[in-house]
Amino acid sequence: MSAPDTTAATVPFASAPAACGPEFVETPVAYDGILLAGFGGPEGQDDVIPFLRNVTRGRGIPDERLEEVAHHYRHFGGVSPINAQNRALKTALESELARRGLDLPVYWGNRNWAPYLSDAVTEASESGDTTLLAFATSAYSSFSSCRQYREDFARVLEETGLGETVTIDKIRPFYDHPGFVETFVEGVRAAIDGFTADGADPSAVQVLFTTHSVPTDDALRSGPRDVDWGPGGAYAAQHEAVAAWVMSRVSELLPVAADVPWELVYQSRSGPASQPWLEPDICDVIEELPARGRIAVAVVPLGFVSDHMEVLWDLDTEAKDAAAEAGLAFVRTPTPGVSDSFVAGIVDLIQERLEGRPAAARAHVTALGPAFDVCRPGCCENIRAGFKPAAAGIAP
Repeated sequence: MSAPDTTAATVPFASAPAACGPEFVETPVAYDGILLAGFGGPEGQDDVIPFLRNVTRGRGIPDERLEEVAHHYRHFGGVSPINAQNRALKTALESELARRGLDLPVYWGNRNWAPYLSDAVTEASESGDTTLLAFATSAYSSFSSCRQYREDFARVLEETGLGETVTIDKIRPFYDHPGFVETFVEGVRAAIDGFTADGADPSAVQVLFTTHSVPTDDALRSGPRDVDWGPGGAYAAQHEAVAAWVMSRVSELLPVAADVPWELVYQSRSGPASQPWLEPDICDVIEELPARGRIAVAVVPLGFVSDHMEVLWDLDTEAKDAAAEAGLAFVRTPTPGVSDSFVAGIVDLIQERLEGRPAAARAHVTALGPAFDVCRPGCCENIRAGFKPAAAGIAP
C-alpha cells in the first residue's frame, strides 16, 4: 500500500513529528502516557437505555427502538462484558510495559460509557502526562472503528479546553499485526483439527470469518482515498486479506485445512432496511451450508478483539442457534482478549512510535500493511454526518 506524501499539512492535536502529516512517523516521540480507548458498555439494567442513547446520539432513535437492542444486554443482566475486558487489558498492558522497562501509565476511557474519554484525558493532564499515544480497541479502517475515535479525541480536547496542552496520536490500524492475528490462526487450526478428528471430511467443514457489518457507503469510503481498495473499500479488503492469510498459515500447520472452504461474512447490522449494509449476513449463510454439503462450521470473530456483546449474543447465541437449526456442528473460535501474543503485540505497536521505527521494519502479515500512522485527508468519511475535527489525521 502506498500513497503520495502530503506536504505542508497540519494534523490537529498531534505531537510535533506527526503534525506535518507523514504517513509513517519515523521520528522518536517521547510519549508520557498511553490512552486505552474503548467503546464502553452498560454495567447494570438501569444503564442500558442511557448507554444506547449515547451510542446513537444525534440519530433521533426513540427509546422504543432502542429496547429492541436492549434485550441483548438485559439477557446478561444489563451488564456488557466489555468494561471488565478492558480493565483486564489495561492491567495486562501495564504489566507488559513494566516488564519491558517502559515507564508509561495507561489511562482508560470509553466513547459511550464511564469511564469516559474526557475523564481519562483530564486525569492524564492532571498527572502531568500530556503527550499521549492512543490505542483504540478496533483493528480495521472504517468510520466506526477508526475515524469516530479520532473525532472523539478531538471533541474531548476541545470540550475540556486541553487542546493547547495535550496531544493525542493514534496507533495505526493493527488488523494484520502478528500479535492480533495469532489467536485466529490457533483457533481455526484447533477447530478444523477437531472436526476432522471426529470424522468430518475437510471439504464438509466451513470456516466463516465474521466481522461487524457497516453501511456500504461508509465501507466504500474507508481507508485512504488515493488507494484503490476495490469493492467494500479498505474495511472489506483488510478483512479479506487477513482471512486469506490466516487460512494459508493454518494450511501450513495443518495440511488438511487446504481443502476447507472459507468465506467472509458480516453480522450485527443495526441500520434501517432501506440502507444497504455489507453482506452476506452470517446467519443467512449458515442456513445455506447444508445445501452446500457442509456438516460443520467454525465461526471466526475476525473483526473483534474480545468477547463483547456482538460476540456473546450475535455469535454464541444467534449464530449458534442457526447452526443447530441447520443440523451443523458449531465452534466459535476465541478472540485475542488478553492473550500473551496480543498484549505483547500492542506493546510492540507502542514501541514503534516511541522509537520512530521505519515502516520497512514494522511487523505485518499481509501485503496491505503496515497501515499508516497518520490518516490521510478524507479517510473513512461518514457521509451522513460530514467531516468533523479529528485528531491523528490530516483534515479533509
